[in-house]
Amino acid sequence: MNPEQNKQIPSPLISSIPVVVLVAMLFIVIRHFGSDTLEGGSQISLMVATFVCVFIAILFYKQRWQDLENAIAANMRVVTVGIVILLLIGAVAGTWMVSGVVPSLIYYGLNIIHPHFFLASTCIICSVVSVMTGSSWTTVATIGVALVGIGKAQGFDVGWIAGAIISGSYFGDKISPLSDTTVLASSTTGTPLFTHIRYMLITTVPSLLITLVIFTVAGLNYHTASSEHIHQFAASLKDTFHITPWLLVVPVVTGVMIAFRLPSVITLFLSSVLAGVFLIVFQPHLLPQIVGTDVLDFATKFKGLMISLYGNTNIDTGSAELNDLVSTSGMGGMLNTIWLIICAMCFGGVMTGSGMLQSITSVILKWVRGRTGAVASTVSSGLFFNLCTADQYLSIILTGNMFKELYRKLGLESRLLSRTVEDAVTVTSPLIPWNTCGMTQATVLGVPTLVYLPYCFFNLLSPLVSITVAAIGYKIYQRKPE
Repeated sequence: MNPEQNKQIPSPLISSIPVVVLVAMLFIVIRHFGSDTLEGGSQISLMVATFVCVFIAILFYKQRWQDLENAIAANMRVVTVGIVILLLIGAVAGTWMVSGVVPSLIYYGLNIIHPHFFLASTCIICSVVSVMTGSSWTTVATIGVALVGIGKAQGFDVGWIAGAIISGSYFGDKISPLSDTTVLASSTTGTPLFTHIRYMLITTVPSLLITLVIFTVAGLNYHTASSEHIHQFAASLKDTFHITPWLLVVPVVTGVMIAFRLPSVITLFLSSVLAGVFLIVFQPHLLPQIVGTDVLDFATKFKGLMISLYGNTNIDTGSAELNDLVSTSGMGGMLNTIWLIICAMCFGGVMTGSGMLQSITSVILKWVRGRTGAVASTVSSGLFFNLCTADQYLSIILTGNMFKELYRKLGLESRLLSRTVEDAVTVTSPLIPWNTCGMTQATVLGVPTLVYLPYCFFNLLSPLVSITVAAIGYKIYQRKPE
């Protein structure tokens, strides 16, 4: 007999205990550690909640540790490639900055983008790049980092800047046929890819338009830096780095590799290597400063290149504000995030393996009545899975599979489910501090998740627009209920 059939599943009330413990601990950690929660407090909170779940499952419900361990291992396999990508993003961030690629983008951007329209322009630029790349992570790690520098120089608060970047990046991630989340949502629910994308436009375009209106109004009323301060910022960049259009070859080549659909790991690796070559060619004067020596020889060049890939680089520009902007931490700067991802996968694994996650969501299904209730429940469940599993891919799979049969019985087409899953899961994942997306974007942009969360208008609006459209009944197609 299958041991799974004999496994005792905790009741919804008991199953919620680890979640309550996690939320309570994170509340205390965030209150006392603030933006330093990634240094270990959040990780410990996740491990304590994991232990509580394991303790309940084994001691009171006689479940086997081996089953829980296998569930953790399955979760780990899902994020293995993501961890490698995260390390490579750290390498790209380091080499693109020190080689002068990002400073050049900032320098030219300061002379092109008007401060009053910076937020809206940022959102549009990130939308276009993300649609073409299919990756919010790549968009944030490349053009997003440069836009943070431009925004800071123009006097914008980092929360507004990051909110505009993430809003645009996740618009593209959501509707691009190259996006893995778009393909995953459509395939999980059995919806043709382009049918899924076209149907998403009904909720996605209004969310983006409202977001652009908000950013435009905010930009027109925002007290930006004086033109003199902006010119001083640009001059400091030019004095520190060798600014030249040749450095734009790196992002162009990266874009070409993305257009040819090379795997993300290969694209990011080659992009960091190319930026490393440009570092030696165009910024050799910075290498002794990175290494901490006065001699520029082969050893200094080699060590400087390696440090820019994996370690801390602190370049003196003569401006404390600019020093913070151009300092990087390479692959090493991603280790706290990876640590957090591992802890989050442990929690998500034991919650799934013990049956507690399914027990909690079964309560939601009992109360679903009609079209609007189905969509609202899908949104709530997607957000809940994002909170508990800490991974958008797992959340998409779990939400899609859980509601597939319900939508069929209610006579609702699968494209409504696939759209709602994306409206609920893909866009909310960067808003959760311990989710892989929230951790990654906060680390790459250098802005804590809870700081940029109130300004991610597209991400906040998408679930609400999805429920509203369902309630109105606009283009909701019914099949004959079973």
